[in-house]
Amino acid sequence: MIKASFISAFSALAHEHRLRVFRMLIRKGPGGMPAGDIAHRLGVPPSSLSFHLDRLERAGLIKSRRDQRRIIYAADIDGTRRVLTFLTEDCCGGHPEICAGLIAGDEARKGTPANKPRQRNPRQRN
Repeated sequence: MIKASFISAFSALAHEHRLRVFRMLIRKGPGGMPAGDIAHRLGVPPSSLSFHLDRLERAGLIKSRRDQRRIIYAADIDGTRRVLTFLTEDCCGGHPEICAGLIAGDEARKGTPANKPRQRNPRQRN
């Protein structure tokens, strides 16, 4: 049976705004971004964004911290790693080394052709 936490994570990512927020925060790294900046960059009203941020945080994909009067959101790398591990733990017919680079990032750091950055579609938004 699939753990409810993984279902929650997949469900949280199954919405355009939440997926865009998550991808933006993954790119930003551990420093994260203030909620107001996220709302501005996505063009989402702050009240609507609060709902989406809460959903991602409850799913264990992002975390928040207070910085004086601002709330900073960042990707929860450990939570994201757990989801990726779940997706790849039974990978490739008993040859998990094929998927090892997805979790550890080894292949990406080595710059192997299998992990070259994709060409961005100019018509695609974040």
